[in-house]
Amino acid sequence: MSFVIPAPAIVGLPVVGTIDLFPVRRVYCVGRNYAAHAREMGFDPDREPPFFFCKFNDNMSIVPVPAGVAVELPYPTLTENYHYEIEMVVAIGKGGKNIPADRANEHVYGYAVGLDMTRRDLQIRMREQGRPWEIGKAFDYSAPIGPIHPATRSGHIANGAISLEVDGAMRQNSDLTHLIWSVPETIANLSTLFELQPGDLIFSGTPEGVGAVKPGQTMVGKVAGLETITVKVV
Repeated sequence: MSFVIPAPAIVGLPVVGTIDLFPVRRVYCVGRNYAAHAREMGFDPDREPPFFFCKFNDNMSIVPVPAGVAVELPYPTLTENYHYEIEMVVAIGKGGKNIPADRANEHVYGYAVGLDMTRRDLQIRMREQGRPWEIGKAFDYSAPIGPIHPATRSGHIANGAISLEVDGAMRQNSDLTHLIWSVPETIANLSTLFELQPGDLIFSGTPEGVGAVKPGQTMVGKVAGLETITVKVV
């Protein structure tokens, strides 16, 4: 038995220390998980339960960014306010539901640097109309992601600098300790809503300093201990 049309290919991300790839199943994102970013977006940063949205897991949405390579990212259609959001991405290697926070790290395969690119004007318009965010968050080429560092090599990352530069100027600069919900807490909460599976990715949230980029500008995203990513908007 075969498919009636060609089946879409599984997207794979490079893994540090191996020639093999990490297969992507689902892409979850945590909204407003740094207090200062919540404030700059006009919201109260009180520690309410986290909320989530998704990006698509296909090769039109995810952009693998190999180590040491500057990848070109096309400026999306229908926006005049195209924003960067630097984030640490968590790769799930062991599935589960209702995962206790103190066991959550057992489910983590590794970590990477990612950009949650956003058509901010469209996202805000949908938010104001009470409609889903997909056109602002899950558009084509919205998820550049660097190589995954297995936790067996990097350890479990709970602190360290996270930053983004645009054309050499620092735009975002914070520390993972400023997450409102830690990675284990995020996994525990998300696993009550969805049964997590190997291959899932979680964008853990962005710090303050988000802003617009235009064609010709280059972004350099960093998380301490992980491969830097370099992305040029074209």
